[in-house]
Amino acid sequence: MPPLNSKDKLFHKKSTLNCCGNILSLSTPQVMGILNITPDSFYAGSRLSSTAEAVARAEAMLTDGADMLDIGGYSSRPGADDVSEQEELDRVVPVIEAIHNALPEAILSIDTFRANVAAAAVHAGAAIVNDISGGNLDEAMFGTVAKLQVPYILMHMRGTPQTMTTLAKYDDVATEVIDELQVQVAKLQRLGVKDIILDPGFGFAKSIEHNFELLRRMDELRILGLPILAGLSRKSMVYKSLGINQADALTGTIAVNTIALMKGADILRVHDVKETKQTIQLYTKTLL
Repeated sequence: MPPLNSKDKLFHKKSTLNCCGNILSLSTPQVMGILNITPDSFYAGSRLSSTAEAVARAEAMLTDGADMLDIGGYSSRPGADDVSEQEELDRVVPVIEAIHNALPEAILSIDTFRANVAAAAVHAGAAIVNDISGGNLDEAMFGTVAKLQVPYILMHMRGTPQTMTTLAKYDDVATEVIDELQVQVAKLQRLGVKDIILDPGFGFAKSIEHNFELLRRMDELRILGLPILAGLSRKSMVYKSLGINQADALTGTIAVNTIALMKGADILRVHDVKETKQTIQLYTKTLL
C-alpha cells in the first residue's frame, strides 16, 4: 500500500457529514436503517412492497432511533437477478419522495451503483449515496457525486452481484481491501468529494473466513482517516456460522456489531434499529 500524504491521517478521522446542509455528527456511532424496495432482498423481513409500507417502516425506524435510512431498489445478494435502471428508478424515487415529504427531517441514503439513479434520488430528497460497487460499475458515479456534493459511501466489492462469489481470492484480505479502497478514495478526493465513508464490504466477493478476518482487522481501515460503516446485519457469516436461519440471526448480529464498534465502526447499517441503538448505548458507557 503506498504511503499516505500526511501522518495526521493516522490519528485524526473526519467526525461530521454534511448531508445537504444537515450536519450529522459521528462523535457517537450512528445507525442506518435498511429499507429494501425489492421482492428478492436476502432477508425477507426487510422487503417492502408499497410506498405506504415504506413510509410506515421509515417512521417506525426513526421512532426506534435510526439516524439515517438507506433505501435500495436493487438486491445485491449473491446471484441476484439484474434489474434495469428504469425499474430501479421506478422502485426508489417515489418512495424517497414520499418519505421526504412525510418525514422531512429524515436523512435518506440511496443504495445504488448507478449514477443516474443516485442523481434522481438526491433530487427526490436523498442526501447520501451508498454505492456497493465503490464506483466500479458506473464510470459516471464519481463525477456525479462530486457534482451533487453529498456524502458518498465507498464500499469494497469485486465484480458484480452476479459474479462476485467467484472473485473472493486474496493473499491478505484486509491489506488488499484497504489498498483497493485507497485508490478510489484518491480519485474521489481529486474530484472534490468532501465526505467519504468507507465500507469494507462484508459478504461482497468475500468468503465467511474473509469476513471474520476483515472484522478482526477492521481497525486497520483507520489509516485512511475516514469514517467507517459496517454492514453485518443478518448476513451469512452470522447465520451460517451459527447453523441457524436469518430470522433467528439477531443475537449473532448484535455480537458482530459490538465487535465492529470496538474496531472503530462509526455507522452500523442494520435491519433491527431499536436493538442496535440499545447496543450502542451500552457500548458507549464503556467509553466514559
